[in-house]
Amino acid sequence: MIVERNGADVPVVIVGAGPVGVTAALLLARRGVRSVVLERHQDVYPLPRAVATDDEVRRILQAAGVGQEFAVIARPANGLRLLDARHRVMAEFRRTENGLHGYPQTSMFDQPELERVLRDALARHPECELRGGVEVTGIGPDTTGPVRVTYRDDDGEHELWAEAVLGCDGANSLTREAIGAVWEDLRFEERWTVIDVRTTADVRCWEGVDQVCDPDRPATFMRVGEDRYRWEFRLRDGQEPVRELIAPWLPPSYDGDIEVVRETQYTFRARLADRWRSGRVFLLGDAAHLTPPFIGQGLCAGLRDAYNLTWKLARVLRQGGDERLLDTYETERKPHARHVIRLAVAMGWAMTGGQDSAAAIRRRALAAACRIPGLTELAGRDLSPPLTTGLLVRRRLRKGLAGTHCPQPWITADGRRSRLDEVLGDSFTILTTADPWPSLNALAHALGIRAIPVTGLGDDGTLAAWLRAGRADAVLLRPDRVVMDVVPAGGQDFTGTTAWASLLHTTRSPHPPQRTVDNSLLRSVTR
Repeated sequence: MIVERNGADVPVVIVGAGPVGVTAALLLARRGVRSVVLERHQDVYPLPRAVATDDEVRRILQAAGVGQEFAVIARPANGLRLLDARHRVMAEFRRTENGLHGYPQTSMFDQPELERVLRDALARHPECELRGGVEVTGIGPDTTGPVRVTYRDDDGEHELWAEAVLGCDGANSLTREAIGAVWEDLRFEERWTVIDVRTTADVRCWEGVDQVCDPDRPATFMRVGEDRYRWEFRLRDGQEPVRELIAPWLPPSYDGDIEVVRETQYTFRARLADRWRSGRVFLLGDAAHLTPPFIGQGLCAGLRDAYNLTWKLARVLRQGGDERLLDTYETERKPHARHVIRLAVAMGWAMTGGQDSAAAIRRRALAAACRIPGLTELAGRDLSPPLTTGLLVRRRLRKGLAGTHCPQPWITADGRRSRLDEVLGDSFTILTTADPWPSLNALAHALGIRAIPVTGLGDDGTLAAWLRAGRADAVLLRPDRVVMDVVPAGGQDFTGTTAWASLLHTTRSPHPPQRTVDNSLLRSVTR
């Protein structure tokens, strides 16, 4: 047995080097946290899987340091259409090319290309070490001390001791088994065939995703790249030739080139782990939730997990954050994941109509609902609802800014055009409608952060309009750009600061704190 335990041990072990695991490693590295990533494959899995992402996740990739590289391989899409059995449009959910987060609201991509971008970035970070070709064999014990991870490779058995373990090891997660978590079944399970094709044919498409709502032959179709397309069909008894399945989208009597990149069968499931954490062991991505693919949010949900958890974990490991900070990972992400899964299941039932006696009634109700003015626009915006009230979200108004994301416009700073997050950095930030007043400056000093008037950022007025619409004179942004608290219009201070200040710094830290919170000053500036 080779023991790799000395000094402070390994801060974080990440099980799984898919997009979620590698993104988590990159986000931790940008906060100075070292990690070891354990992966059973030696290289990127070469076949396509996930193909869609949204603007919020592109912002996360920007935070991970690969935003520009991803832009090279991404293709903006128009959104989503619901078609009837004759491919007539019933509803259209338009997505813009400039969403709240500063990116197209829907982008298509090839997962192996994304994974290569992420792996290349990982290799540039000395804080990250990827060990491929290994099999993780055990995780534990679950105690208040370091977590033991055992694995084997060609050289034999090994063990690592980590301050935290992130289980990004997919639907058949060993990490989930190790913490004793079990699946909650959210009542959707269907067998589908997924076909990825490369062709130069003039394929009939609208540069978006089509969902065919036909109970006899439900299907999904999308253009992924310049000559790359994906079809998904619910399975029938017996194998059907690819050309027959995709014929409705091809020119009549087309007999030209069609390269089937991949044809495989999946069981689409809707599931949620009953718990996502045990001590310092966490579940992320498909290890924590399984989402049917009908709204393109499976991978997106996993990357949101990574963004939500990593800044909190880094705060605990490097800046003396209280352990209770880690409790907010599951309380914030689990309801959000449940919401997305339910949306995907609803879309799945809209497509298939179900198999029971009420199926025809549901299909008629769907068609009628799609004709209600403004409903499809509203539904298209509801993929990522605000976080609910909690330790790190202080909501006073039901429709206020707390729990929502700050928009990310282009701004001009020091004569250079940049995206907002590039200027704000990786920490908390206070944004104000005017020059910060003394109590806000005192709070910013206590937190070791900046208070910035949006009038001086040189954007197009987006931030000022956003604050005005939210009836806010100032907002406190978390590192993940979620609004934590608001000074309402005409107010003077954030309220209840002492309720969360102790989460950000405690003397019970194994590492020297960096830019710690001045709790005495917080008490003096908080009402």
